[in-house]
Amino acid sequence: MDWGKLVSQRNTDIPVTRAKSSDEKQHIEQLTTKSLELSKVIHLLEDPLTANLKERHIFVLKKLLKRCQIGFLLKELTGIAKILNVCAEKTKDHPEYVPILCEALQICRLPFLKEKTSDELTYTQDVIEFLSHMGCLMRVPDAEVRRHIVECVKSFYSCVAPKELPDGLQSTSPGYRLQLLERSDLAQTLLLSMAALENQPDIRLQLLQTLQILSCASDMNCALMLNARGAETICLHMNEADPTGQVLLQSSEVMWNLLERGSREEVTAQLGSMECIISLKEAFLNSFGFGDLHLTNDLLVITTLIAEHLNSLIIESLFAKQLVVLATFPEIKRHNPLVRSLKLNFNKEELKMKKLLLNLLVFMAKDVSALQIYREEKVMLALLTLVRPHAASPDRWSNSRYWSPIHQEALQLHALATLATVAPLLLDDYMLCQGNSCLLLLLDWCIKPDVHSDQDSSVRRGLEGFGGIKKAQMQHCVRVLRSVTSSCEELINQDLCDQDAISQLLGILMQLEASPDEDDGVTLEIESDIQLILSVLCESDMHRKELFGAAGVEMAVHFLRKGYNKFHSGLGHNKLILTTVDCVWSCIVGCFTTENYFLAKGGVFLLLELLSSSLRCIYCIILAILLELCDNPNTLSYILKWRDRNGQTAPRVLLQLWSDEEEKLSVSRNLQGVIADPQKPILCPHQEEDVDRSPPVNVPSAAVLEISENLRAKIYSIFCKLGFEDLPGLSTQHYVTLSIVRRYLDFKVGEVWQEIKRELDLDGVRPISPDAEALFSICRISGDTAVSVTQEQSSILEQQNKEEIGKEEHMYKEIKTRNKQQKLLDKTWENYISKTSSFETLKEVKAARERHMESTRPRSRNDDATFHPSEHFIGQVISVEARDTPGPAGVKVTLARASMKSAGQGEVEGATAQDPEFFSAVSVGV
Repeated sequence: MDWGKLVSQRNTDIPVTRAKSSDEKQHIEQLTTKSLELSKVIHLLEDPLTANLKERHIFVLKKLLKRCQIGFLLKELTGIAKILNVCAEKTKDHPEYVPILCEALQICRLPFLKEKTSDELTYTQDVIEFLSHMGCLMRVPDAEVRRHIVECVKSFYSCVAPKELPDGLQSTSPGYRLQLLERSDLAQTLLLSMAALENQPDIRLQLLQTLQILSCASDMNCALMLNARGAETICLHMNEADPTGQVLLQSSEVMWNLLERGSREEVTAQLGSMECIISLKEAFLNSFGFGDLHLTNDLLVITTLIAEHLNSLIIESLFAKQLVVLATFPEIKRHNPLVRSLKLNFNKEELKMKKLLLNLLVFMAKDVSALQIYREEKVMLALLTLVRPHAASPDRWSNSRYWSPIHQEALQLHALATLATVAPLLLDDYMLCQGNSCLLLLLDWCIKPDVHSDQDSSVRRGLEGFGGIKKAQMQHCVRVLRSVTSSCEELINQDLCDQDAISQLLGILMQLEASPDEDDGVTLEIESDIQLILSVLCESDMHRKELFGAAGVEMAVHFLRKGYNKFHSGLGHNKLILTTVDCVWSCIVGCFTTENYFLAKGGVFLLLELLSSSLRCIYCIILAILLELCDNPNTLSYILKWRDRNGQTAPRVLLQLWSDEEEKLSVSRNLQGVIADPQKPILCPHQEEDVDRSPPVNVPSAAVLEISENLRAKIYSIFCKLGFEDLPGLSTQHYVTLSIVRRYLDFKVGEVWQEIKRELDLDGVRPISPDAEALFSICRISGDTAVSVTQEQSSILEQQNKEEIGKEEHMYKEIKTRNKQQKLLDKTWENYISKTSSFETLKEVKAARERHMESTRPRSRNDDATFHPSEHFIGQVISVEARDTPGPAGVKVTLARASMKSAGQGEVEGATAQDPEFFSAVSVGV
């Protein structure tokens, strides 16, 4: 390596490097000097000897700010904050310091400066404290200072172009100051300064705009403002004098941002005082008087959130009464000053206000005291007026002084939704206003086609058929009927039946089923709600079940047949199945006429299909229906006749349910289903959890509660109707289970007596001798019953074992016989093969056959007369055919035969006939 060249290269770079180094040193010295000057300025302002040199202070501060015109360094912010704090204190007696503060705040709008990239992390806490101190400058009463502070904070969220910077300095990143602002107390301090701006409306408005920006930009700022009770502060100051009306608007925007980005519960709690509600009431009336409907609707939303939790204060402040008056206008004409001269334009903002008012009625209805206001202001009449089907005439639609058809339909839906909550609470007003008639007319209108087909196409598309708005109206109308009938008020239910609601609802159900969109969610919900209404109407009245009649039975059978395959498909099919089963129980069971028709239509078969389809959530109600249907003598034959797809019978399915239920309850059983512990034949483990504590007198014992908590009692009751003998389709395992089912009641009685004995022991009560003997005998009999059932189960299993062994022995005998036959066939086939494959063997066989024939031929009585019968012999094999049967039996051999005659035989036969010698082909099946 040439070290001389390397040294010369380094020497050529030395002058440039030295020049750069000298510039940096000079710049660092300048910065150090500036820092030293900043500390001198602080000393000058705070030193008691120089604290009163006002002119010198002003001169030095101006010189300092002139040097910082491009922005403050991050490392100097702590010193700058001290200087601004001292100046703020001096402005109380010396207003000359105010321009200094304003100019410094003007510089604060520029981005902070850093010398190194790491300065942003190093001086993070200094920046946070500086921003907090800047907010504290709002204590300065001068309006110009406060205006600069507010504008400075606003500028943080705008793009301020940095000035040209010298080498060695950089601006901080755009989001750096905003991130640290969220960690400072600036937003909190600005909010608290609201109370000091009563005499400065312009500054107050600018401060509200700044708070609106802060709350809109960050969730953290909203949390800081809420910690300072920002919602309450804004609410209490939003009605202060303001000729422009912007203070109220900006205040509502800030509260809206706090609701959206902060804690809604915290905002509601802060606005829940009587002072805030009165302030909201005043703001609402002012905005309503100004005609600013957008602001009015924002305040209504805030009021609605308060009404969800604090209805009583809204009612006590008389705000609720004014809201109810507005909600019932213009349907109810009144002379209230609030609406006496009110003229609606029926535009979108007024529609939104009407919807919000109707929504408020729902939330305020939670308070009982609000219902009295509803009665006084005729809320029920106003709602029923809105939901009535209006005549869709062109004159009404062309009238600009009323809601347009689209708006009217939207209000109709909101009124129906409100009725679903309010109507059950105001049943007297509902009946007085003929609510049932109104809703039934609306249902009838929904299923009829629209006769005004020449109207606007957008309206017509929403009204025709079951689509669009008519289906939504039907959905909400049925919801109202369901909520009203669910109140179990007999007067309302009787009024519905008197108006033939049962047949009308059945007709709607079948029409919905016939529609092409029968499987959408809205249709399924309507069908489910109608079935619930029918169940409530017919549940306890025999006459109404007769009115339900054949049409209702066919409807129920149709939905049972349709639904169980779609139970897990979503869209509400599961709810529809549940309501259909409930409809069967309430509307069919109990009336022999409908029960017999239900049986004839195969209803029991469908219930058993549901029972075997693994829908565990409906097992209990289906078993209850089957149990009640068993009171009808015609039911038993249908149950015993039923078979599922796999050939299972109803008793087999019921016993399988019993086994599954016991497995779920962890009842003690062995692998064969036999009782494992005769002392606890049907006891569940959870019944033994509190055995060391006696239950209260008014609480049923565990053994009694268990009856209603699982399926075993219902299954036992059904078998009591079916009987325990000659049940079809049962295996040995099912007979083992059946032996337990037969003794269920005995076991349950024994359980109860065991509980009585245990409770007496826990309470230290000793029965008298006869009672003790009786108790001992009862418990012993229960144990003996369990032992006998166990022995019966063992005998059943033993008999099954013997039958299986007999079947196995019989099967082995069949196998041995078949093997023997197969060996004989194989031997015959081998003999046949040996004859056909060896001529010598064939000759031996033939000779043996001839000897056998000779030995068996009878002798002639006339020794002189000789008779020679014709002899046949194999002359030639013509063909061999193979068949499907294995072995020799599967071969067909065709042979040529020659008939040979002796001389004597020819003479005897020649007298009668002259037969020529011939060859004939014969078939021999081997």
